[in-house]
This record gives sequence, structure tokens and C-alpha cells, in this order.
Amino acid sequence: SRSETEENCKWVGVWGPLKSASQEGCAVCPSLDIRSEVAELRRLENCSVVEGHLQILLMFTATGEDFRGISFPRLTQVTDYLLLFRVYGLESLRDLFPNLAVVRGARLFLGYALVIYEMPHLRDVGLPALGAVLRGAVRVEKNQELCHLSTIDWGLLQPSPGANHIVGNKLREECADVCPGVLGATGQPCARTTFSGHTDYRCWTSSHCQRVCPCPHGLACTAGGECCHTECLGGCSRPEDPRACVACRHLYFQGTCHRACPPGTYQHESWRCVTAEHCASLRSVPGRASTFGIHGGSCLAQCPPGFTRNGSSIFCHKCEGLCPKECKVGTKTIDSIQAAQDLVGCTHVEGSLIVNLRQGYNLELELQHSLGLIETITGFLKIKHSFALVSLGFFKNLKLIRGDAMVDGNYTLYVLDNQNLQQLGSWVAAGLTIPVGKIYFAFNPRLCLEHIYRLEEVTGTRGRQNKAEINPRTNGDRAACQTRTLRFVSNVTQADSILLRWERYEPLEARDLLSFIVYYKESPFQNATEHIGPDACGTQSWNLLDVELPLSRTQEPGVTLAPLKPWTQYAVFVRAITLTTAEDSPHQGAQSPIVYLRTLPAAPTVPQDVISTSNSSSHLLVRWKPPTQRNGNITYYLVLWQRLAEDGDLYLNDYCHRGLRLPTSNSDPRFDREDGELETEMEPGCCPCQHTPSGQVLPPLEAQEASFQKKFENFLHNAITIPKDSGRHRRSAGALRLGGNNSDFEIQEDKVPRERAVLSGLRHFTEYRIDIHACNHAAHTVGCSAATFVFARTMPHKADGIPGKVAWEAASKSSVLLRWLEPPDPNGLILKYEIKYRRLGEEATVLCVSRLRYAKFGGVQLALLPPGNYSARVRATSLAGNGSWTESIAFYVPGPGRHGLCPRPALPTAPPGSPPNPLTSHCRNSTLYASVNPEYFSASDMYIPDEWEVPREQISIIRELGQGSFGMVYEGLAQGLEAGEESTPVALKTVNELASPRERIEFLKEASVMKAFKCHHVVRLLGVVSQGQPTLVIMELMTRGDLKSHLRSLRPEAESLAGVQPLGYMIQMAGEIADGMAYLAANKFVHRDLAARNCMVSQDFTVKIGDFGMTRDVYETDYYRKGGKGLLPVRWMAPESLKDGIFTTHSDVWSFGVVLWEIVTLAEQPYQGLSNEQVLKFVMDGGVLEELESCPLQLQELMSRCWQQNPRLRPTFTHILDSIRGELRPSFRLFSFYYSLECRGNQGALLPDAKPDSLPTPEGASSDCSPQNGGPGH
Repeated sequence: SRSETEENCKWVGVWGPLKSASQEGCAVCPSLDIRSEVAELRRLENCSVVEGHLQILLMFTATGEDFRGISFPRLTQVTDYLLLFRVYGLESLRDLFPNLAVVRGARLFLGYALVIYEMPHLRDVGLPALGAVLRGAVRVEKNQELCHLSTIDWGLLQPSPGANHIVGNKLREECADVCPGVLGATGQPCARTTFSGHTDYRCWTSSHCQRVCPCPHGLACTAGGECCHTECLGGCSRPEDPRACVACRHLYFQGTCHRACPPGTYQHESWRCVTAEHCASLRSVPGRASTFGIHGGSCLAQCPPGFTRNGSSIFCHKCEGLCPKECKVGTKTIDSIQAAQDLVGCTHVEGSLIVNLRQGYNLELELQHSLGLIETITGFLKIKHSFALVSLGFFKNLKLIRGDAMVDGNYTLYVLDNQNLQQLGSWVAAGLTIPVGKIYFAFNPRLCLEHIYRLEEVTGTRGRQNKAEINPRTNGDRAACQTRTLRFVSNVTQADSILLRWERYEPLEARDLLSFIVYYKESPFQNATEHIGPDACGTQSWNLLDVELPLSRTQEPGVTLAPLKPWTQYAVFVRAITLTTAEDSPHQGAQSPIVYLRTLPAAPTVPQDVISTSNSSSHLLVRWKPPTQRNGNITYYLVLWQRLAEDGDLYLNDYCHRGLRLPTSNSDPRFDREDGELETEMEPGCCPCQHTPSGQVLPPLEAQEASFQKKFENFLHNAITIPKDSGRHRRSAGALRLGGNNSDFEIQEDKVPRERAVLSGLRHFTEYRIDIHACNHAAHTVGCSAATFVFARTMPHKADGIPGKVAWEAASKSSVLLRWLEPPDPNGLILKYEIKYRRLGEEATVLCVSRLRYAKFGGVQLALLPPGNYSARVRATSLAGNGSWTESIAFYVPGPGRHGLCPRPALPTAPPGSPPNPLTSHCRNSTLYASVNPEYFSASDMYIPDEWEVPREQISIIRELGQGSFGMVYEGLAQGLEAGEESTPVALKTVNELASPRERIEFLKEASVMKAFKCHHVVRLLGVVSQGQPTLVIMELMTRGDLKSHLRSLRPEAESLAGVQPLGYMIQMAGEIADGMAYLAANKFVHRDLAARNCMVSQDFTVKIGDFGMTRDVYETDYYRKGGKGLLPVRWMAPESLKDGIFTTHSDVWSFGVVLWEIVTLAEQPYQGLSNEQVLKFVMDGGVLEELESCPLQLQELMSRCWQQNPRLRPTFTHILDSIRGELRPSFRLFSFYYSLECRGNQGALLPDAKPDSLPTPEGASSDCSPQNGGPGH
């Protein structure tokens, strides 16, 4: 009902941003099979629960772009299983099913509740809301790009994950499986659990943690970790509330989860409760009467065996003896198994039955299941033209044909033209009674007359019918009839059909010819007999097809046999059905000899069980089995292979801190077995073994695997085929698509005659995708099979050695720079380097350098070395493991106050044509002198210590805080820094160990700028340590980090849309930022990069202007390089700054408006959906950020004023504070610059421009406190 559907919708929206409690159109959907087209997914649009299974498969032409923007956030539950198979272009399920929380597994797919099979582009499963797989195992197989499987704890989802089958996916060591918050990333790291003996962080993707609830007994929890009610499953929106569950552990009814159904309701489909009225309205087949009944507290599709519904009651009652079930049918024709199934369980048929089963296979068991309980037929029983019937034994309980209605007025049992009917079953033994009417038997050539005469006696009908009604010439006459030979005139074969024509038979009396019957069956060997019935192997021997006479007497009779199997030999013969009216005439008939015809070939099915191995660095061996359906004579296999690019994301991992498990190219143990014949030919006269395609006996586990593979074979018939091509050659990637792969590497191909191939000339330690197509003798017309594929990696080569020698140079009195060249053609990727160095007479030290760190600096600095003689060597580690060590180099560290010889380092030599080697040699002693190259000025040459200098021994480091633009930032303690305090918590900014002298100078120059600032809402500089290494800048500690990260932390975790903070909190942050900017303007400084990332948040949530530019590397994606210039924050810049490079306090006000927008949206990216180039054009053309629906009017108006196109029409920062000062906290008056005498005493403001790429520089005018507007300067 609609009300129950709406209640179900109320239960859905706790994970995602669903709009209302009763969204129109939200529904419980039946089982869905979605295939071929991405557009078919729209059938899921309104589904909140799929009551049944969900299959998404066979989308070969889809691309990643097709799935952009497609999402079904309503769907939270699948009651049976979820299956995905060969859906191209789909990279993750996180957007498709963001709120799918439960897969119940009420009915399983071969024992599995979740199947992800051969998804070529899937990169992660990505079901962050999934909290339970109640029953069944998980099968994830043959997904070559699929990662983040090792980070999923299946034990949190399943009661028994031991039966899971997760194989053939991307190797863990080749994946960048890094969970959120790990490796120094911002935010809380994901929870760690132990699964299968491995302790790890748990996540679905690099941005979605797996929920680990801190609740006892496996209870679900809210997004904040509070425990849900015991009846909740998959999560909840409120703790301890059974009405706030995402899904129910047991049963759902009217918005609440229950352990048992409330009184007056009944369990349905294992997950919900329904009323009796709702149960009665359900239909197994739309448009037909309901068979649903209530039994044992459940609403069932039909009453269980031994129970029945009485009259109009929906409740099931136990039967006494055989369960009576009355079925009102009128006159029902049974012409198929499906029609017979309508009478399952019927014992009393009120009406008449007509059985007309013209063709079929092994029908008796199916009919017995459907009709075997019938005891009474109130009308007549007519059996005609049922060529597929050998016996009527399926009516095994029939006791009475009452004859309330009769055939042709006086026949109660009418049996006509059943060419293979031989037995009447157990009617005689059961004592069948026919109280009224006659019986009629005619044209049943294999039914012996004695069976009919015996039936007369048992039923009590002897004497009611005459000789014509049980005609001895048309019943049981086949064995004694005289036959004439029929000859076939023509046949036309197709891959799935045969068109036959034969000569017209002319009996003595034309009216004696009634029809023809065509008999056909598969016959691998030409040894068929005319025996009709089950053959020696227990299968039905012949298929029968009734052929009516042609209308014209001159037309030759014919028929099309279909559907048939391609390239299969069939035995065929035809018989004429004749009638002889004169009793003294011999019975005449006609029959053809058995002929053998073969259908045409078709494309084969896919090759089976492909395996691969590598025996060298340039060869791969591949082997497979023939297709299950060859559909012709296999003449060759088309093998295509393509090199795959290594995953560049591996470079992002720091393998010095993260465990390194390397991919392997070990041989498959199946290659060690004897080749033998892959398939045994069946000898004539032998029967194939049951249950396996090739007759071999399989162990139970392998039998299950074969069953699973066989079921998937049914899905492959829609696969595309490829055109025939001759010879072995190279082909461009654009000419032939290989499994949807978009790799730039060329595709190669070869033809091989047998089920194995050797691929040579390959690159060392490289992964290849190999596709195998089976091609038969008709491939030039029907094409080859769809592809089966495998991934294989060649063996490593000795290619990871570092070329040339390691270069070194003295970086300071106690540090040395080591530089070297990368291996030019490594095994896969270089992941890290190891430096082993030792001082003479001491143990060696090993230092690890990540590939990312090396790429940035071209080497490593060995710092804080004690004086002495040293030796060092380097080796690389690739995907294949460790390379060889370089030759040792020797160097000397003189130490403070000593001068040592500086040998010229040996430089690596670059190959011809390479760019100039950056490893230049400069011999430097412990004192640095002026040079024509400014890169070799030291920091002490450019920076003179002053009263801000702090002795290094007063500083101690506590822990790392993160990476700044110049180097690492640490939390530390400074002794005696402030009067009255023994130690002060501080932030310590350092310059990178490989930074050039000029970068060190710039670092200290930026710090010197801040010496002039003393404002509560600007981060304070506390001191500088410029003597010795490393250089330190001591800053006020802002424990809550930058404002952008702080705003993001305020977002509701489970929602994709940012929540809106209280207006007072947003205005307080705006006021504190405006006060800091007013102070900078009063001190003649233009910030040029005001953004949430450059504001800092203190322990008491005070927001302060940060230390100019020092966060640029942290949020590098917020910047854009325009025309070869420096990085520009285009999304925060005013139009005049973008057009002409003019930076004034007015342009800072524009940026302040963007910061307000960030505060309201909790740090969403401005101008979402536009590239940096598009933003540049949009702003210069007069565009501004769109209004926000959830934004308070006061802030929206303030933003609009800040974004005036004319800079002079924008407010100053003091004007901004004038408009909001009444809503700021009282403490603002005590600490702000705005209320200080310094601000109120300033007059005038001239605001000169600043160049975009320069540091903040003093302006030549006064304060922003004045209402005057500054003009452009020099």
C-alpha cells in the first residue's frame, strides 16, 4: 500500500542528504536485472529497498563519463544478493550506492551475497555505508584494477567471513592502499582492527573510512560513534532509538524495528511485517489470483506442503490425509510446463482439462510434480496431439472423472493422436471411475489395445462405446503397419535451424493422410535407431514436431527445426500419420530413412581456465582450455597482449615508513603438470558423465567452481566478437580496443594453433593484459569468440643499478649533500633509495629516502655529522626489490672551526642528448664567501642577528605538526622566552635540509616582516634561531591549525552537504579576521593572499591572520600558475589583480568576501565545477560567487559589498567592523586593534600596489581606520 511505502521511505534517509521523510516515489522494488545500457539504471531511481536480488551486468560500451552524476542515495538494503559483472567504465560504487547499508542474503547466488566479477575498471568497492552482509559469502574475483580490498575488515560485516573468495584482483603491493589520515595526512586516521591475522587501518577508499563501532556485541553506531538500539543494523541517526535505524536486524514495521512482528502483522520476505490485508493483496504473478497465505506468523507465497487455504480465508490450515485443494479452472488447456504449474497442489479440479503437449524434454517428472495430486476432475479429460507423452502416469492419484461436462456431448475421457503414448500409468491399479459418459481412443499408434480394454473394465464404461470409438486400426497399429519410404527433397541449414522439405505422400485415399511428425535429435555418431523413448543413457531420445498438411496438394510439406546448436550433427526422420477407413484394407503408412544433417558454425564461447607464468624477463607463457561450446572446428586462437602502465599513485607513498610488499612473477603450479589432452573425446556408444561439461570427476570444491563458472557462461552470449585478421603484426591501440583499456601502449597479436602461447620481446618486470579469442574454421564469416583475459608480469632484470658514481658536496661544516642519477630503465617503478654511510672505525648507518623526496631534491643531505672521514654508497629499490649498491665514495667532514681539503666529487655522466646535469661541483670550505652565483650566499651573509635571536639550546622539539612551505613545522618548548614563564609552547618552522642558500634567505626575510607586527589577531613572531643549522623561526602556537582545516572538521561526517554554523559564531570569526587585516592596512601592508588556509585558529578558537605564504605548499591545488609567473590564488583574487596585477587593501577586501563564503560553506572550494582558467575568465568578465541558499542575509549582503567591481566602492576593514561590532563578543573590545588608540588615532590611507610575486612590502601611507580610500601607488 502507499502508506506502507511512505513509511519505508521515512526509514531511509539517515545516511545521505535525502530531502523529506516521505519522498514521493520512494518504493520497495522487486528483483532487478540491469544490463547493456547505463540508462537502464534509472529503474533504481525510486528504490529504497530491493526486495530480491540486484544484478548489474554486461555494459561493454560504457565509459567512466557515463556514470558521472548517477547516484541512488535512497537505496539502503538488498534482501537477496548484489551481483556486478563486466560493467565497463565503472570505477567505484561510492557514488552509485552511497547509502547501501545491508545485503541480507535471504536468497544467494551460488552461496554468495555479494559478487563482483570481471569488472575491468573498478578501482575500489567504495560502499562506505555498508554495515552488514547477514548471510552468504563474498566473491570478488578477476578485477584487474581493484584495490582497497586489504583495508576492508569483512569480519565487521559478516558473521562468518571464512568462506569469502577474493582472488585474481590487483595485487596489494601494487595498490596505493592508504586510508584517510595515515602518513601524516590531516584529519583523524581510520580505526585499526585485526582481520585474518593482519592489523591495519580500515577504509573503503582513500577518502572513506570503514565504520568501526565501539559498541558491545557487534551493535551498530551513529556517525559520532554512539551505540544504536539493539534492533538496528547498518547504523542509525540517533542512539538507542529503534525508529532511527538505517535497517533492521530482525523486522521492520511502520518506521520502527522489532524483534518480532507486532500483533496483527506477519513476517514477509525475512525483513518486514505486513498486515493480513497487505498479504492478501500480494501476487506471485501479476494479474493472477493471489496464492499467498499466512502460516506460522509469516506471509508466504503459498501454503507449505500439508497445509491449504480454506475458502476465502488467507490462513493456512493443516490437511487431514492428502491436503485438499480445490482449483476452479473452467476448461483449462495444459500446453506447457508453465501451464501445468498453475495446478501445483490441486486435488479437486472443478472444470475440465485438455492436455496438448506437442513437444518437450523429459516432461513426466515435471508433470507429476504439478498434476500428481489431482484426485477428481468434475468435467472431462481430453488428451490430444501430445507427442511428448510416453505415459499418463503423472496422473498417479486420479480416481474420478465425474463427467459434469463432456467432449462432443458424450465423451468423458477423450484420447486422440498421441504418437508416443505407450502406457496409461496407474489408472487401472488406482481404480479410476467414470460414472457417466463414454471413452474415446483414436490414433494412438503405440498404445496397445489391451491397455484400453482393461481400462474399460476398471472404469465401468464397457459397452457404452462402439468399435469405431476404440478403433483397432488406429490404436496400437505401428508395429504391424505397411510403410512406404518418404524421401527428403531439400534441406537448408543455418547455425541454429534446419529447413526441411520432403515429397508429398499420396495414400490410396487422400483423406486418409492426417499429418506428419518430424523426429530429430543430436547424434554425434551416425548410429541412431528409430526407438522412441528414453535412451540407454537415461535421456529422452527424440524430439517430436507435428507438421500440418500444406493447403495446396501440389505443395511439398516442410518444417523449420529450431532452436538448434551450431555445428552439431542431428539425426532426422519423418513419418506420415494415416487413417484407413475400410476394415479389410491393409494399414498403409509412410516414413523416411534417418538422415544426418549438421548445422552451420557460429562464434565459439570464450576459452576456459586461462593461466600464465613467466620464465624470463622478456617472456610470458600462457595456457588455457578450449571453449565449452566450440560451435565449429577450432582452427586457431587469437592472442592479443598489451603492456600496462604502472600505477603512478605508488609514487605518493612513503615506503620508508610504509611496509613494502613487492609484486611477484612466480610460476603457476598448474604449469608443472603434464600437458596431456585437455579434453577427452567421447567414444561411440558411451554416455557423458553428468554435471561436468567434459566428463571428468571433480572434487567438491572444484565442482563448485565449475558450477559458478558455468552459470556465468550464460551471461556471455551478448559479448561482442572481433573481426578476423591474418598474420602476426603490431597494431596501434586505436585500431583495436583491448578490454576497454585506455593504455597508450600498442597492442600486439599472434595466432596460435593450440591452447598455449609464448609471448616474447617483452619489457622486464612489466605487467601485461593478455586476451585470448577462440576462432573456428568459419571465423571469416562468424567472427571469433569474446575474450577471456589474464594479467601476468615478466621476471625482473638487473636494471635497478644506479648509473655512474654518487656525487657529493659540502653543504655546511657538518653536513654533506649526496646526489645521484636514477636507473634509466628500472623494474617497474623506483619506490625508494637507501644510503649506507659510515664514519671510519664505526658501524654503518642506513638512511631511507622516498622516491617523492628524491624527485624534489635530486638527492639527500646527511646532516649533523661528527668530524671525520666517511664512506657512503647508495642503492635503489624498485617494484622488483633491491638493486645493487654503488661503488663507495669517500668524503671528509672537518667540523666547526676546521678547514679540510674538499676533493672534487665524481659526477654521474648523463647520456648524450640529455639536459645539462644539475649536479654541479663547487668546492666549499667551512667559510662561505661572496660569489658571482647568488645561489651560494649563506643565510648569515644576508641576515644579521638582532634582539629577536634566541640561543639554540633554549629550544626543544616535542613532535611534528606538519609540512610547511619551506620545511617541517614542529611543536616545541622555548625556555625563558617570555617574562614570568619558565617555558612557552611554540611552533617551530624549519627550512628543508636540501633547501638552497637563497631559499634560506627568503625564509628569514618572511620571518623578518613579522617582527613589525604586534596585534592580537595576527599570529606573533616570538624569535629566530639563525646561527647554526637548521634555521628556526619561533611562532605563536596555534593548536587548532589553519582555518580551512578547522572549518572542514565542523562538517557533519555522514553528510555530503556542509552544515550551517550559528550566525554569531560566523560573525565572530569574520570580525577577528577583519581586525587583523585592519591592523595590517594601518601598518601599510597588503596581504595579497587572504584565504581560510592562511588564517590560524588558537586553542580558544580565536582566528588570527597567518604567516604570509607559508601554507602555499600545503594547499597547492588552491593556486594557479598564469603564463609562467608564480603561483596565484585565482579563486580568491579581485578582478583588477587578475587583469593588471594591482594589489591594494581594496583587493584584500575582495579576498575577505571569499573567506566569508568559505566560512558559510565550511571550506568548500570557491567556483566549484570551474577550472582555474575558467575562473580567471569568469571573474575578469564581472562574475562573482553565487548566492547561498543557507547563508544569513547579513553575511550575504556583506559579501556583495566586498565584491563590487569598482575597488573604491568596496568597504574598508574598519567599515566592515563598524557594521558588525554590535554582534561581537565583549572580549573583542579588550584585545582588538579596532578599539585601540592606535587605530583611532590614524588618519588617511594611501595604498600603493604590490607586485604579485613579491613578498609583502610596506606601503607609503597610513591607516585603513580612516574612511578615506587609498589610491594606487608605485
